[in-house]
Amino acid sequence: MDIADLISPDAVVVNLRAGTKKQALQELAKRAADLMGPDGAGEREIFEVLLERERLGTTGVGAGIAIPHGKLPSLPRLRGLFAKLDKPVDFEAIDEQPVDLIFLLLAPEAAGADHLKALARVSRLLRDKGTCEKLRGAETADALYLILTAHSANSHAA
Repeated sequence: MDIADLISPDAVVVNLRAGTKKQALQELAKRAADLMGPDGAGEREIFEVLLERERLGTTGVGAGIAIPHGKLPSLPRLRGLFAKLDKPVDFEAIDEQPVDLIFLLLAPEAAGADHLKALARVSRLLRDKGTCEKLRGAETADALYLILTAHSANSHAA
C-alpha cells in the first residue's frame, strides 16, 4: 500500500492553525469532511471517532508526529489527510514533545488488516528523520505531497 493510495494533493494542508490538540482534530475533521463531499461522513462524526480513539491513548507517536485514526461505517475506502501545523501543539505524545506533523487516517468499518497496513506504512514513512526534516522545511502543500509520495514511486522501481 502506497501513501499515494491514501492521500491526494488536495488532502495536504500547510500551516494548519490550531492552538490545542482538540482544535487540531476539529480542523482535520472539518477538512476531511469537506474532501469527502456530501456523500461522505460529516465533520462531527469524524471528530467524534477521532476523540474516541484519543481516549484509548494518544496518537502522538513521538518526535513531533501524530497519527490520529478511526473507522467510519460510511467510508467506501481508506482516506488520509496530512497537515503541517503552523505552530506545534501539545498532543500528549508519548515522548511529551509537541506535535507539528499530523497524518490523519480514516478507514471503512470493515477495513481490518488494510487499516493496520496503512497505519504501519504511515508510521514507517514518518519515522524517517530525513523525510520529517524535508516535511518541516516544505513551504507549500504541493511540496509536502511530493515528499510524502516520493517513497511510493521509489518502492515500485525497486
